[in-house]
Amino acid sequence: MDVLLVILGAYLIGSIPTGLILGKAIWKKDLRKYGSHNIGATNAWRILGRKAGILIFLLDLIKGQLGVMLGGCVLGTPAAMVLGGFFAVIGHMFSPFIGFKGGKGVATGLGVLAALMPKITAIVFMVWIVLFLITRYVSVASIVAAVLAPILAALFKEPAEFFAFALASAAMIVWRHRENIARLKAGRENRF
Repeated sequence: MDVLLVILGAYLIGSIPTGLILGKAIWKKDLRKYGSHNIGATNAWRILGRKAGILIFLLDLIKGQLGVMLGGCVLGTPAAMVLGGFFAVIGHMFSPFIGFKGGKGVATGLGVLAALMPKITAIVFMVWIVLFLITRYVSVASIVAAVLAPILAALFKEPAEFFAFALASAAMIVWRHRENIARLKAGRENRF
């Protein structure tokens, strides 16, 4: 029952569509109707402005951290923390509140990573910033940062559960960016 509580609780936390809620409540815009039609921070920044993008990024990041905290509080093991974080990311990507659609999991996954492996998070985030500044592609920076996380987890000899999360989340984030990858190959991806 405790495992089920962590899974369902973290999934529901992750599934709160912060970009959609705040976009409608504060800026009177449904992000699903503009730009990339995504409810995440990047589209929010483009459509609603910098403050909205930063706020939505932080709230999505916190969802990942809350999932980890839930696992830690209920079961108190590294595996439970990973389970909570993983299902928070799944909830963010496949929210039942918006037809099992959602964001790409980057901010929420970063929140989980920050709660589990702060040093690796700092490196990954710096790499993201550098790649973004060089390429001006959020997708490129996000994909490379996601793939780098499990490599660093292995190099830093992090617990096996943490490495497994980094690997699984990297695979999911790359998969969620498959349309961006196709646009990059075709030279049609939008720069920020």
